[in-house]
Parts: sequence; C-alpha cells; structure tokens
Amino acid sequence: MFTASLMPPEVVRAMEAAARCFVRLDELHDAVGRRIAALLRCEAAMVSAGAFGALTLATAACTAGADPERIRRLPETSGMRNEVIIQKSHRFSYDHAVRNCGVSLIEVETREDLTRAVNERTAMLLFLNKNEPLGRITASEFVELGKRCGVPTLNDAAADVPPVDNLFTYTEMGFDLVAFSGGKGIRGPQGAGLLLGRADLIRAARLNTAPHSDTLGRGLKVSKEELVAMLVALELYLERDHDADWREWEARVKIIGDALAGVPGVTAERFVPRIANQVPHLRIRWHPGGPPIAPDAVARRLREGEPSIELVPVPEDASSLEVASWMLEPGEAEIVARRLREIFLAARG
Repeated sequence: MFTASLMPPEVVRAMEAAARCFVRLDELHDAVGRRIAALLRCEAAMVSAGAFGALTLATAACTAGADPERIRRLPETSGMRNEVIIQKSHRFSYDHAVRNCGVSLIEVETREDLTRAVNERTAMLLFLNKNEPLGRITASEFVELGKRCGVPTLNDAAADVPPVDNLFTYTEMGFDLVAFSGGKGIRGPQGAGLLLGRADLIRAARLNTAPHSDTLGRGLKVSKEELVAMLVALELYLERDHDADWREWEARVKIIGDALAGVPGVTAERFVPRIANQVPHLRIRWHPGGPPIAPDAVARRLREGEPSIELVPVPEDASSLEVASWMLEPGEAEIVARRLREIFLAARG
C-alpha cells in the first residue's frame, strides 16, 4: 500500500496551527462541514476517517439513522433496515466498510433485478463509481431508481478526483451520499476523507462516530488537526490551475517515454484511466526481443535503489508496468526516466 499524496506546505502549517489550540470537536466539525458544503454546493458535508470511514458512516446513517438506541446496537441490526443493494460487478475489496455495519449485500445485475430486490429491509443502494463501465446500470439510472424506490443512494468515488468537476457532479446528479478520499488528488491528510450529501443523512453519520462514545464509528475519529488541514487542502485544490497541472503531468509522461524510445523491445504508451486516478500515466510493455528482465524485477530494482521508486502494479498484466505522473515532485520525472533506462540497458548487457 502506497502512502498517497504529499500535503502542500499550507496544509502542513494548518495542521501545526490546529495542534496548538483546544477546541470543542463537535463545533469544529460543524463549522468545517458548513464551509465544505458551501464550497462544493451540496446540502451538507463532513470530514471522515478516509473514504473507508465515509462508507461505514454512510451505511450506519442509512441503517440506524439518528436513533440513539439503534446507534448503540450496531452492528446488531435486528428490526432495522439492514440490506444494501449493489450491482454484482461493483463488488470490491473495500465493501467491508459497508458490511461491518451488520448489513447484507444483495447483488443485482439489471434495473429489473434492483427493483425486485427492494423491500422493507433495504437501507441503501451502493454504487462503485470506478466500476460504472462494468455494470449494466449507469450512475444516472442508479440515482433514478433510488428516487423511485425511496431508498438512499451512496456513490463511492474515493479515487475519482481529479477531475475537479467530480466533486460537484455526483451530488448534483442526485446521489444522496458521495464519498471521496481526502489524501489522493485533493492532497489532504492521508487519513481523511469527505462524505457529502443530504443534511439528514450527514447528521446521522455524525451521530454514529466520534466524539460520540458508544458508537460503531467511535474508532473512526478525525482529529482537529485533520479537520482543519482537510478544509485547507480542499480550498487550495479548488483554487489550483487545473489546466496547468494537466500540462505538467503530460510533460512528465513525455520525459519518461522519450527516455525509453530507443530501448529495443520496449514500448511506452501514454494513457489516461477512464475514471479512477484520471490523469496521464505511462504503460511500459515488453515485446519479443526486449530486455531479458521481468517487469517485477524492474520494479524491485527501482524500489531497492536510491532514491526508492515505486511503480503502479498491474496485476491483470504481468508483461507491463505503469508509471503515474501526478505524485511526482518537480525534477523527479527525469530521475525515473534515467533509472528505467539504466536498468533496461544493463539487462541487455
């Protein structure tokens, strides 16, 4: 697991300033949430313990709501709405964040399946944003079905910023709740996230976590330092020149690709993921006659070198490696390019 993005100096200073102050945590949560909601033009917002924490608290809000007795009982859900409907193609390794609230995931594939699956126990409809191309129900259709059935919809868009517009798109589309990671493209604290959406559900999510003691989300505490830093990171991100960022990422990809252009049997192709981590990347592929070194060996040599360089794993394609451009600091693209070229040429002897 990588450690996501680096916080800008202004965000670090915000954490330091908050560390020197005493606050009433609920009041700070409220103030930061109001500011974020205003910035993102949504009904309500809160800072969560990562996107994982946002998913858990969203589920708790849709299951136990604001009822103190039900909140105390989670994850025991008898008598509550305790089923969450999800497309089969949207099951993912982080859906434990939802299941730990004591709910059952009900898999569907079509609009008709979803409508038939809704019943008096249905608490929520869960959508994994990056898997939209794999499912048979689009995001807008999912929202429409949720409205028609009277069931809240949650969109897990954890890794889907940039582009910046996504911070507005899904709430404006009508999702009742949307979760984002705070420590990736927004460059806030790695342990922070955002939960956006309906005011009643955000309020219920807040009641299901710290500083409220006897709650399932008590361990999902967000510190005063993270609250302030997440807000500052979001303000900075919204003010950035996103076109200039894109040009810089493209330039980094080109630097690395050009350095590998003369290596026989290796191609370097620029691509942009369709949804998650939607920024320029470089995919390096081996072909017959290429350097006699396996991709995992290249990755290991980069990791063990000085400085240590970590590439993006490609579990579905053992014959390639991927380089992400957006987490590099100025001047580091040249280092990556040089190291890759050295490893490939050394392998050829």
